[in-house]
Amino acid sequence: MQSFRTELENPIVEKDIIDLEKKIRAFREGKIHDEKFRSLRLARGIYGQRQPGVQMIRIKLPFGKVTFKQILRISDVSDKYASRNLHLTTRQDIQIHYVSLDRTPELWEELEQDDVTIREACGNTVRNVTSSPDAGISLNEPFDVSPYAHAFFSYFLRNPICQEMGRKIKFSFSSDERDTAFSYIHDLGFIPKINEKGERGFKVLLGGGLGAQPFLAELVHDFLHEDQIIPYAEAMLRVFDRYGERTNRNKARLKYLVQKLGLEEVLRLIEEERTANKVKSFKIDRDAVPQPTVPELIDYPVLDEVKESLDYKHWRATNVTPQKQEGFYAVYIKVTKGDIPTEDARKLIEAIRPYVADEIRVTQNQGLMLKFAREAALPGLYVALKELGFAKPGFDSVADVTTCPGTDTCNLGISNSMSLSVALEEVIYEEYPELIYDKDLKIKISGCMNSCGQHGLAHIGFHGSSVKANGKVVPAVQVMLGGGTVGDGEGRVAERVIKAPSKRATDVLRYLLNDFAANSLDNESFHAYYDRQTKDYFYQLLKPLADLSNLKDEEFVDWGHEETFVTAIGVGECAGVVIDLVATLLLESDEKLEWAKASYSAGAWADAIYHTYAVYVSAAKALLLDKGVNSSTQIGVIREFDNHYVQTGEVKLEGSFNDLVLQINKNEPTEAFATAYLKSLEDFYTGIKSQREEKVS
Repeated sequence: MQSFRTELENPIVEKDIIDLEKKIRAFREGKIHDEKFRSLRLARGIYGQRQPGVQMIRIKLPFGKVTFKQILRISDVSDKYASRNLHLTTRQDIQIHYVSLDRTPELWEELEQDDVTIREACGNTVRNVTSSPDAGISLNEPFDVSPYAHAFFSYFLRNPICQEMGRKIKFSFSSDERDTAFSYIHDLGFIPKINEKGERGFKVLLGGGLGAQPFLAELVHDFLHEDQIIPYAEAMLRVFDRYGERTNRNKARLKYLVQKLGLEEVLRLIEEERTANKVKSFKIDRDAVPQPTVPELIDYPVLDEVKESLDYKHWRATNVTPQKQEGFYAVYIKVTKGDIPTEDARKLIEAIRPYVADEIRVTQNQGLMLKFAREAALPGLYVALKELGFAKPGFDSVADVTTCPGTDTCNLGISNSMSLSVALEEVIYEEYPELIYDKDLKIKISGCMNSCGQHGLAHIGFHGSSVKANGKVVPAVQVMLGGGTVGDGEGRVAERVIKAPSKRATDVLRYLLNDFAANSLDNESFHAYYDRQTKDYFYQLLKPLADLSNLKDEEFVDWGHEETFVTAIGVGECAGVVIDLVATLLLESDEKLEWAKASYSAGAWADAIYHTYAVYVSAAKALLLDKGVNSSTQIGVIREFDNHYVQTGEVKLEGSFNDLVLQINKNEPTEAFATAYLKSLEDFYTGIKSQREEKVS
C-alpha cells in the first residue's frame, strides 16, 4: 500500500488517520501481532466481518444526529469503498460493509471532510453516546439533553482514561421519564430532572447491560447536578480501567465489576478517584447543539385526495407527532431491517429537503426522525416518502421489528435475523393490521445471544440458536418474553421460555398475539399479562411448536437461505483481545511514554499523568510475563509486581510499587505532580529496561 497525506485542517484528526495508515503498513509487514492490531483497528471503527478479507466500518454519530450533507457524504463513501448500502444501528450509528482494510485511511479522511468520524466507534472505548431521538423537541422533556450527550462525546473522545479499557462502555441520555434511551441497560444512564431550586440535573443509573447475561442498572443518584455528570463519569471510567477484568472478556463489562466488588465498594472507589479527575466540575455548554433552521415557508400542494386516503390517515396517526415547538411536527420513517441503499438515501434527501429541517436523528429501532415539518407540509412529504417506499405506517409499533445484521455479515451470527424480521413484519401487516397502532409491545431479534438487536429488553424477543434432530442441525430461535421499559430508570429483562425451529417463529408470534388478545384482561399490559400467566404458561402454550418429531425439509433451511443450515461462528470482535507478549508490551510502553511527554509539553497535566500511569502498568505487566505471571486487572498487575519483584529485592524502590503508582488518585492533577510522577516513572522505566536487556543478553 502507498502512504499518503491528508488535506484536513484538523491536525489531531490528520494525525489519527496517518497513524492508522502506518499501523496497517506495519501489520502488513509483520511488525504488529495480529491480535494487537485487532485492538488498534477496532478503536478506529474497523470491524472484521463474517466474510474474510473485508471490514465493516462503523460511523459514529453522537446521539444519532446527522445532516443532509453528512448522509450524502456517507453515501458517496459507501459507493466508493463499500457495498452501496447504509445500515442503521440500535446505537444510532451507521455501518457500511465490505471495505478493504488498506483503503480505510482514505475512507476516514473523506468522512472527516464533513465532520464525520469512525474514531472509537468499536473496541474497548466509550461507544457512541445515545439519546432519545426526540431530544430537543419532545413535549415531555424537562430540557434538551442533546448538549449533554454531545459534551460526553467530545470530552471522552481521545481521552487517555478510556482508550484501552478491558471492555466497552456505553452511556445514554433519555429525554424524560419514558426512558426511551433505555438508561436501565447502560453502564451509565441519565434521565433529566429539575430540583426544587430549579436547577438542572440527572437521575443516574449505573452498571446495566444486555449481552448473554443481562443486568439491570442500579440507581446511584436521584439527582446529580448537571455540572457533576462528566466528573462522575470520568471517575467511574478510571475505576473501571484499573479494576476491570482484562483476560476473560465475557466477564469484563462494568456490570461484572459491580457484581464482583459490590455496588457500595464501586461507589467508594469512584469517590476516591475524583481527586485525580481532570475537572472537579464541568459546565455544559447548553447552546452546543442548536436547533436547525426551520424550512422556508412555501406554497405546499393541497392534496385533499391524499389527506382523505386511508393509507395517509394510518401514516399520519402512527408516524407523525407534534413537537414542543408550536406548529411543527416530527416525522418518523420506518426503515425495514435498518438498511437504506445509497441510491435511495440520495433520493430521500432530495425528497424531504423542501419539507423539513436539515437535521435527521437515527433512532434506536433503526429508523429515522425528521424535524420541523409544518402541518401543511405533511401531505406533500407523505407523497414524496411513499414514492420511495419510506411511508410505511406503524413506526415503533408491534410491526416495527428491531434486528441486528445476524449471519448477513456478523462473525458471531448463528441465524439470519434480518430475513426473520421481514417475515415477522409481514405477519403483522397482513394478519394483524390493527397492531400498527400498538406502540406498547416491542419485538426485537438478535442473530445470537449477545443482544445487539436488544432482544433482552423486548416484550417478545428472539435470538438465533440451533437444535439437533435426526442427526442434523436445525436453525432455531430462543423465545424471550416479558422484557421492556417500565419507565424512569426501571426496566425488565426478558426471560428465556423455549426454543423452536426458526421457520416456526412466525407461528410463535401468532400463538402469542392470539392468546394475548383472547386472554388478557381489559386494558391489561403485556407485562401484567405475562406476570399473571407466568413463564410456565407460555412454555406450555408454545411447546407444540418446539416438537422436533414432525420437522419438514424446509425447516432445516434458515430464513433467507436455500442451502441446509450449518452453524459457522467466528471470533467476536466487540472488544479487542489484548496480546500478552513481553516485547510488544515494552514497545507499547515506549509509545505511551512519548504520549506522556507530549501531553506534558502541551501543559495537559491530567493527560500526562494518566499516560504515565499507563506506562507503569504496561511495563510491570511485561516483567511479570517474564516470570509467567499474568494478572487480569491493572490493580492486580500492580500488586503482583510488588509480590514478585519489589518484595524479592529484584527491583529496588523506596516504598511499594502500589504506593508509587497509586499516587495518581491521591493527588490533584497539577503541574508539580505531573512533573514528579513523570520523573519517577522515567527513573523506574530506565532501570527495569536495563535489567531486562542484561537478562536477555
